[in-house]
Amino acid sequence: MPVSRGMRRLLRVLESEEEQRRAEMEVVLAEVRSLEQGLAATETRSRLGRRLITASAATGELADRLAGLEETREARCAGAVLRPRIAEAQAALYAKRAQFLSKRTERRQAEAVIQRVEAVKTMEAARRTQREQDDRFLSKVRPGKARMAPEVGPPQGTTGKENLKPEPRHG
Repeated sequence: MPVSRGMRRLLRVLESEEEQRRAEMEVVLAEVRSLEQGLAATETRSRLGRRLITASAATGELADRLAGLEETREARCAGAVLRPRIAEAQAALYAKRAQFLSKRTERRQAEAVIQRVEAVKTMEAARRTQREQDDRFLSKVRPGKARMAPEVGPPQGTTGKENLKPEPRHG
């Protein structure tokens, strides 16, 4: 049974859908990474603000202290905005990853079916080739009798020697 064109077309469609899901997943993954980098930048900004506050305590500069307080406040606000967005993006990433894995599973199942059909086709071709070789060999060994019917054994309850007739002797 050869693999149908429809089955091959299905495999191509599944491969295309899998690649599309992979691309969507990578877009969401890039967004998650970008948001995480933004959160890391806000944490760095907060640390720098705290250092500025500490340095202003030693120097007594009021402007540095106010700038440090403003930096840490801004970093806290940015972090408060970024954390929920990161959580949403991660949830979207998990959903996209599940869709991608589902499509990958479908594609692999279709590939497995096609491989099984091709394996059966290959085995049948090998059997046919072997049968043809057997027929050619038998036709060379016994001319005129290319394919013989399978021999049937003696009926049950007999030894088979009852039906043997002596061969005539030529001589």
